[in-house]
Amino acid sequence: MPVGTRAGVNNVMPPALKQAGSQIILGGNTYHMLASPGMEVIENAGGMHPFMGWHGPMLTDSGGFQVFSLSKNQQICVIDEAGAHFKLPNSQRVIHMTPEMSLATQKSIGADIIMAFDQCTPDASTETEAALIMERTHRWLLQSIAFHEAFPKSCYGASQALFGIVQGGVHPELRRESARFIAASATDGIAIGGETVGFNMPKTVELIRWIHTELPEQKLRYTMGVGMSPQDLLDVVAEGIDMFDCVAPTRNARHGALYCGELRVHKHWYRFESEFPEGRLHIKKACFAQDLSPIMPGCSCYTCTHYTRAYLHQLFKQKSIGFAALASIHNI
Repeated sequence: MPVGTRAGVNNVMPPALKQAGSQIILGGNTYHMLASPGMEVIENAGGMHPFMGWHGPMLTDSGGFQVFSLSKNQQICVIDEAGAHFKLPNSQRVIHMTPEMSLATQKSIGADIIMAFDQCTPDASTETEAALIMERTHRWLLQSIAFHEAFPKSCYGASQALFGIVQGGVHPELRRESARFIAASATDGIAIGGETVGFNMPKTVELIRWIHTELPEQKLRYTMGVGMSPQDLLDVVAEGIDMFDCVAPTRNARHGALYCGELRVHKHWYRFESEFPEGRLHIKKACFAQDLSPIMPGCSCYTCTHYTRAYLHQLFKQKSIGFAALASIHNI
């Protein structure tokens, strides 16, 4: 899923997202939506879909990961059993984010898939600390389910699917316990969260394998924040994952790192093979100034079918805003 944390995927408008093949987007984060533009304007627009002009499926995040990041500074955010207490940026407004408030906000946003509020587990957590965070996340999930069952539709009358989030840190037995709990709950899908997911790919794959047998096939499986490289997606798909999101494709694009490689399929593995390190062509390099080939030969995206490496090199040198859009379309 391309990520539009603040109600928009950077540099790519919804029609271009659709043309690039995006079927679903992460269309907003609860924390950021409260900060800007605020819920009043989204509600007055009839929800996030009409507000941003995206009429396909959309997922929203609960704000749990952002609260985790804020909680490193106790003067900004404090987490307790009731939820999280934090100040919105550039404001003196204090928010008390409970599981119910997170879900109510996501119902006002009107996303098709909404996430239960969770407490993200730091990698450095001891087993005892990780167990306490996991148990709190489970209690918050039960509160979220109760709220969702009382108000099963969005504020605009549309059905919404609720996902729970597996925690447990880097401790195998806790991960299995959390996966069993989420799988047995009244949720429509299972997300795999925690600080390590997406940042440490060998550990991400390992923890998926820890819990694989606990995950029912009829529920969607979602690794949160996975997608720093095309190979990362192949690695989790090979482990049975259905969904993933990451800001990396558009972030890399803005900095001139364009994915270029070829998918190799074997009976037991999938690989994204490339002549470029990490599968990224760095368009700023002088060797592309006269290169009239597309970014990736055989790619059917709008950028590759209309523009050359030489032209994109020139746009990047000029710091053209058009470059970021064209590069992002290709990476997506």
